[in-house]
Amino acid sequence: MTVKIGIIGCGGISRIHAAGYLKIPDEVRVTAVCDVAEKNRHELAETVGGAQEFGDIETMLAEADIDGVDVCLPHHLHKSAVVAALRAGKHVMCEKPLCLNLEEAEEIRRAVRESGRILMCAHNQLFYPSVQHAKKVLEEGTLGRIYQIRTVDTFLNKWLNQNAGWRGRRELIGGGELIDTGYHPSYLLLYLAPSAPSEVTAMLSQHRIRMDGEDSAQVLVRFEDGTIGNVVTSWAYARPSGWWQFLVAGEHGSMYRRGDDLVIELEGQEPQVFEYPSVNTFHLETAAYVRCIREGAQPMQGVEDGIRVLEMILGAYRSDSEKRIVSLAASAEPVSAS
Repeated sequence: MTVKIGIIGCGGISRIHAAGYLKIPDEVRVTAVCDVAEKNRHELAETVGGAQEFGDIETMLAEADIDGVDVCLPHHLHKSAVVAALRAGKHVMCEKPLCLNLEEAEEIRRAVRESGRILMCAHNQLFYPSVQHAKKVLEEGTLGRIYQIRTVDTFLNKWLNQNAGWRGRRELIGGGELIDTGYHPSYLLLYLAPSAPSEVTAMLSQHRIRMDGEDSAQVLVRFEDGTIGNVVTSWAYARPSGWWQFLVAGEHGSMYRRGDDLVIELEGQEPQVFEYPSVNTFHLETAAYVRCIREGAQPMQGVEDGIRVLEMILGAYRSDSEKRIVSLAASAEPVSAS
């Protein structure tokens, strides 16, 4: 079976996803592309070796020969595209975030349940081999009780300060940097944590980028088992040396990602360094999506995982706005980022 994919949204991230599909031509073909900008959709159609071009989602879903879609739109358009595709009987992979609020999330949840189709959240950083190794270490209990997990994603975003575009508008992005780049360390924290999050508090900042929302965020999360999580994320500065993508500390030692490698430091033992090659996680992600469709398998991260990340981020926005610790159970009603 050759899976047929329609890409919705032909901006920058769609080119990276398309390259992933082109890596496995015996398994998948991009047969349709959709964008309101004719130039963008024509360029992407040529990149994938020829695909039907559509200017609106409804027509593509009705006429294109596709098994699933890959949603690569600006944040505020995710919900409508995802729900429309599911209702049309198509599988869906959606770029982060899943949507902008919990009312939209509930509509997506219902559409997944009613359609019986796969919805995969495009949480690409979980595909690093070091992350998968760390998850296995945690499941085996090697570190004992986990005390703290820190996840980090920061970089100096020079281009955004010149033209923030839709990312500079709070109602289109859903807040600011936290719900964009900050989504990555947020889903990584929840993936590594040994229990569910119960409380969140946050401080947001705007250091250097001219936009409606924050360009930096610090988020603290208390988990049900007492583990403390810390998300550090920013567009205002490059990641300082020694600020690894993740760091886990527990009763028997710690582990962290250094470059592409995983370092495990157990009490009384020499550090263990597990070396891994550099990988393109977007390519691994698109291949996983294709396999889910071919095999009828569930994705690593589905609708409930996407909703949990959104709940935490919306709780963080509420915490910063109201200057208090927020119970994540209490943040379950639809809210807009402040």
